[in-house]
Amino acid sequence: MIHLEKFDTGLWTVTIDRTDKANSLTRDMLVRLAEIAEDAHVAKALVITGKGKVFSAGADLDQAKAGLAKDAVWERLSSAIASLPGLSIAALNGTLAGGAFGMALACDLRISVPTAKFFYPVMKLGFLPQPSDPGRMAALVGPSRAKLILMSGQKVLADEAHAMGLVDRIVAPEALLETATGLCADVLGAKPEIAAGIKQLCR
Repeated sequence: MIHLEKFDTGLWTVTIDRTDKANSLTRDMLVRLAEIAEDAHVAKALVITGKGKVFSAGADLDQAKAGLAKDAVWERLSSAIASLPGLSIAALNGTLAGGAFGMALACDLRISVPTAKFFYPVMKLGFLPQPSDPGRMAALVGPSRAKLILMSGQKVLADEAHAMGLVDRIVAPEALLETATGLCADVLGAKPEIAAGIKQLCR
């Protein structure tokens, strides 16, 4: 359900593939994603995408009710992505919902197809968001818009997400991975310490 490709250039691409369940995430899938992100400190760039028309609907509903919504594995995953020395990109092939936000927010860049929707319905479901997600979201869109998504449960369309800074670029579905790879080109051609140094200066 989690596919990893490694290229000689130093690029790693990860694809979430559980299209029959809207790419919802089980604990095993989250652990695998976290392991990949932890190992990706040796990669120059990491691109995370999904298969089908949804990036991820968040936690598997049955497992969420059984405790997955509060599991520490979400923070393990987002922390591993956020601490990568290379460039990380969420290539959002479709809707991003719930706990799956953590992966995208932890990435350096987010690009999206025009049809994607963004929502994080924790208030409605009775859960707190993952601890680092509100701060990362507010850093991108501002506190008020973060509350609009997290507290008012609003669904944000791709154009609005781009306007508020939640996503950095909107691209056609057929160009999504090509665009993501293109954004990695300078990093893949540079010394790793240069990328790590720039990321540190941007913090």
